[in-house]
Amino acid sequence: MEILELINFGSQKLKESNIYTYRIDSEILLAKTLNKKREELLINLNKKVTPKIVGKFTKLIARRALNEPIAYILKEKEFWSKNFYVDKNTLIPRPETELMVEKVVNIFKKKYINMLDIGTGTGCILLSILSELKKSRGIGIDISQKAIQIAIKNSIKHKLNERAKFCKKSLTEVYDCKFDLIVSNPPYINKNDIKNLDDDIKKFEPKLALDGGNDGLDVIKKVIYKSRSILKINGMLALEIGNEQYKRVSKILISNNFKIRFLVKDYKDNVRCVLSTLRT
Repeated sequence: MEILELINFGSQKLKESNIYTYRIDSEILLAKTLNKKREELLINLNKKVTPKIVGKFTKLIARRALNEPIAYILKEKEFWSKNFYVDKNTLIPRPETELMVEKVVNIFKKKYINMLDIGTGTGCILLSILSELKKSRGIGIDISQKAIQIAIKNSIKHKLNERAKFCKKSLTEVYDCKFDLIVSNPPYINKNDIKNLDDDIKKFEPKLALDGGNDGLDVIKKVIYKSRSILKINGMLALEIGNEQYKRVSKILISNNFKIRFLVKDYKDNVRCVLSTLRT
């Protein structure tokens, strides 16, 4: 069987399963099976592949046809121009979160800071910021031990394990320390809305990292309340939030002695990150 035939076979199977990115997904999965770059496939479309490769590829296509995200199948996701290890125990890093990283990096460039990442997951936010702020250090916490193991793996992969530490902890277990910056991409989806999410999210991504309670703000409130006692005066809290949560989150921040400093909008012009500082 030739590469082009396999790509067409995979594309057809995915199209039948209503995967709208059927062509590119087929190409990506075949590239993974052959351990080659996608571009290499496209200039070698007439090259023959072995039955063993066909079998492996068919299994990957079957997984994608069930809506399993490509990132979980490949066990990696690009974020901030780096490849991060991911699996079903962590959320898949998303492009809009890079916008928060970009803003934070611009604010703190050339400064030495000590930062905390609450609900760190893959560690992608903390590690991406530290990769730019060369003299800074940070701690990532998560209540999932499996997520912490993945974050540690990513810190070693990107040679940041000397400046980034990861611990299985809840917010209540953080005390006796003060931070210049706290970042968090907490669960912010209304519990009742999870059933309406796309299949690749609701069936595969960890509920623990999605469920924000009855109003979507349960964890966000806890992060804000806790940040009052562990942020330095004028320290910054950078919170990723859900679409249309900005007004409610702002009220909670202001009532807890925070001053809104910056807003970050996503590619659809929705406010998706609020950066605020603790007042004196």
